[in-house]
Amino acid sequence: MAPAARTLRYLWAAPYTVPGLLLGAVAVVFGARVARRQGVVEVCGGRIGAVLGRGPAGLGFSAMTLGHVILAVDRSALEQLRLHEQVHVRQYEWWGPLFVPAYLLASLVQLLRGRHPYRDNPFERQACAAVVERRRLTRESTRF
Repeated sequence: MAPAARTLRYLWAAPYTVPGLLLGAVAVVFGARVARRQGVVEVCGGRIGAVLGRGPAGLGFSAMTLGHVILAVDRSALEQLRLHEQVHVRQYEWWGPLFVPAYLLASLVQLLRGRHPYRDNPFERQACAAVVERRRLTRESTRF
């Protein structure tokens, strides 16, 4: 990707990347680990991750993305959900500051239709489909 296009993608997603970096910095103070991978800052573990990982079922999360920052409760969750969260990074690059409102609106539409606001959200379905496709391709490449 051309440097100018890459810069624009980072700037377009920056309204969410900045809070993600701030949350990541707080997590690091409490023992989380941080790394950069594929142009994304990944933060996982620490005391905050442990608390969030013990949250009530249905109210917590294992990982989430804010712009170009992936926050995960621990290393295992990050490894399992990295591809899914990377799809969300690309969605932030596409939608920029409109991503969160679009995501929330999509969830509301699903809820009003009697569907599940998370599982049936088109943004989540796209991320899940990417994981399924990657697994399929991996299985096919290891058959021979």
